[in-house]
Amino acid sequence: MKRIIIFIFWAFFYASTNAQTLVVLGTTQDAGKPQIGCQKICCKYLKDRFLVSSLGVSDTKNKKNYLFDATPDITAQFERLSKTNGVTSIDGIFLTHAHSGHYTGLMYVGKEGMNASKIPVYAMPRFINYLRSNGPWSQLVTLGNIDLKPLQSEAPILLDSGLMVIPIVVPHRDEFSETVGFKIIGAKKSALYIPDIDKWKLWEKKIVSEVKAVDFAFIDGTFYEDGEINRPIHEVPHPFISETISLFKNESLFVKQKIYFIHLNHTNPAHNKTSKQRIAVEKQGFHFATVGAQFILN
Repeated sequence: MKRIIIFIFWAFFYASTNAQTLVVLGTTQDAGKPQIGCQKICCKYLKDRFLVSSLGVSDTKNKKNYLFDATPDITAQFERLSKTNGVTSIDGIFLTHAHSGHYTGLMYVGKEGMNASKIPVYAMPRFINYLRSNGPWSQLVTLGNIDLKPLQSEAPILLDSGLMVIPIVVPHRDEFSETVGFKIIGAKKSALYIPDIDKWKLWEKKIVSEVKAVDFAFIDGTFYEDGEINRPIHEVPHPFISETISLFKNESLFVKQKIYFIHLNHTNPAHNKTSKQRIAVEKQGFHFATVGAQFILN
């Protein structure tokens, strides 16, 4: 009996220490929650901060950590990721686009902070040019804190850890850069990460097909429905959660359960786990991303 217990423990330890683990590091729109200046009930009495949308992938066997988006909350997020495997390095940062919540965390790897050495930062060509040409980001390049790696839409990046990352261009407000989502492919399972897109109908791909092709899909849930903000929604277009649900209404529960809404605006009622909106969505099989949730990819 003792041998069986020891074997089970060894098998569990071996499996866990060789895991490729995707970790949810943040779930909120670029400015987090509470959002600066917000005096509405959604923010006014909050004691804890909702972190900005980000994913991390930890590869224990190869002692590698990867971040997807570098948010203003990168310090707390990297601490959580490193606790997954005890690895204290950042071995790659994949950037979706140049809106404030998705890349400004890079400042913390500079000389005033981590003073990192050549962290690989993967971005699309226009985004790379923006980082090279504009301070303070250009200083990260000249001082060797980051090492810019160009991406090409649909061209796979094979990492040392055996993970594969495929950038996919999506339509969004591209003032300073292109916008991409990422397909993250592990040894056995895969995930889709699209925190920002204008509308699914503007994309050349079909979101239903893309979700069916992966095991987990972390997709834009910025707004639940129209009317949440006090400015014209066409200025900040996103697919409403209600619209996404309609696109999947005829799909199986198996497909719906792959979806984890992420990048929720501070006004989104689905932030509240007991709201009628969130409960209604979850009853249909969909999920909301939760900070700290882990998904095994191998």
